[in-house]
Amino acid sequence: MPVPATEADLHAYVDGQLPQARRVEIEAFLSGHPDERQRVENWRSQRRALQRALQPIWEESIPLRLAIPPAARGQPWRRLAAGVAIAAIGASAGWFARGAASARPAVLVTSSAPSSLPIAPAGDTFYQRAAIAHLVYAPDARRPVEIGADQEQALATWLSKRLGAAVKPPKLGMVGYELVGGRLLPGGAGPVAQFMYAAAAGQRLTLYVTREAAGKKTAFQFTRDGPVNVFYWVDEHFGYALSGAADRAELLRVSEEVYKQLE
Repeated sequence: MPVPATEADLHAYVDGQLPQARRVEIEAFLSGHPDERQRVENWRSQRRALQRALQPIWEESIPLRLAIPPAARGQPWRRLAAGVAIAAIGASAGWFARGAASARPAVLVTSSAPSSLPIAPAGDTFYQRAAIAHLVYAPDARRPVEIGADQEQALATWLSKRLGAAVKPPKLGMVGYELVGGRLLPGGAGPVAQFMYAAAAGQRLTLYVTREAAGKKTAFQFTRDGPVNVFYWVDEHFGYALSGAADRAELLRVSEEVYKQLE
């Protein structure tokens, strides 16, 4: 009997990375599972949308503020952008199968006010990955998150275990956003967490939490990556990026509330 279709199989099918024999099996599986076929078609639509959104980046020269580190010189900017996009779309399932990191608690922010922190160093790119992840998952109507808000404690426990430090979604009801849920994503050098929130009108924001930028304290920084606005900052233990289509003032308002709660 054929091996049952897994999430990784479906992603590989969309990316055209399956051997022909396995592709035939997946197509047979999809023909009998219309819900899964719809998911696959949604992923294809997201991939096409992401390719269109990243086309200007593909064609432009590298910005001076994103100077390539010495180890990466000689690699065109468009390869970096394409690699990040592919990772955001298709590689998240790989982290679900990896061994769990040893958990240990951590203080998520300092007691200092955001304005007292030094300016962010040039070259940080976790906020770019946050913007791409928002672009991929926020429009998804059927499965925007891996674990829903109805299992919030299980979500926090799972993500804390995978990141190796205590992490939990802030409560944003007082600023007009309710938790939708969250998921684990692949970062540049390890797993990262994404929490998703929605306003009553349907507008979604995502909070990206990574340990890759730890140790480089920064003030709030604002950037725009294609159609996505991002506020990001770093404390001793985590980098945070709040992404959405909301304007700068709205993202700052929500970012300040997130900062106050992550203690």
